[in-house]
Amino acid sequence: MDQSIRSLAARPTADEPWYQPTGNEVALFEQCHARGLAVMLKGPTGCGKTRFVEHMAWRLGRPLVTIPCHDDLSASDLIGRYLIRHDGTVWQDGPLTRAVREGAICYLDEVVEARQDTVVVLHALTDYRRMLPIDKTGENIEAAPGFQLVVSYNPGYQRMLKDLKPSTRQRFVAMDLDFPAPEYEALIVQHESGVEPAVARGLVSLAERIRQLRDRGLAEVPSTRLLIAAGTLTLCGIPVREACYAAIVSPLSDEPSMVSALRDLVDGTFV
Repeated sequence: MDQSIRSLAARPTADEPWYQPTGNEVALFEQCHARGLAVMLKGPTGCGKTRFVEHMAWRLGRPLVTIPCHDDLSASDLIGRYLIRHDGTVWQDGPLTRAVREGAICYLDEVVEARQDTVVVLHALTDYRRMLPIDKTGENIEAAPGFQLVVSYNPGYQRMLKDLKPSTRQRFVAMDLDFPAPEYEALIVQHESGVEPAVARGLVSLAERIRQLRDRGLAEVPSTRLLIAAGTLTLCGIPVREACYAAIVSPLSDEPSMVSALRDLVDGTFV
């Protein structure tokens, strides 16, 4: 079994994964879950998609199985396979099959990274059938109550490389997530890193200025995750400019002129 596939919670956790709502996403997700609708989360890298799913699994009291998708992810990695043991062969469920049997929320992160023939196995789970056929065992597993399929991807990044087929996209209720409004993002950075409100607001202001460079040679813009990393370094005693150079500027670009421009923005923000 692919070692990158992991179950993040065998049971609902006691501690709430903190999430700052920025719209009606919580209510919409709850209604989708209550009616067995599959959900597609669309948004840029580091905008809080995974944290949102973790929070909703806790809120709904459901186990959560998270599967990071990649080019080598096969249908067998999701469904399961026969294993050879000293006493014969035995079937081992994959993470998707376990989620279907147990009524868990199954979250496929960056689903378009998976091969198309792998994504097709999800189709029977996303319509009225709510069923997972397993050809190797001859089973047709009906999804247990509480099961929900959730996928995520970054449309801006994937548009240049690959995308989901329309026949797959139309099986999901799509929720568009983005970087929070500045006041919300500052609250998130402050809560997650522990920095003072003024520093959190400065980091968000810097991010807003850098994000304007998206169409000017910068392939990726700073995520909320990067701002939290910079705040964490600052809280540890690293000067805020140095923290921004390390946690924001360097991860975004290696091109000398762009790095210089980004460092100038840092210096202009934290005078």
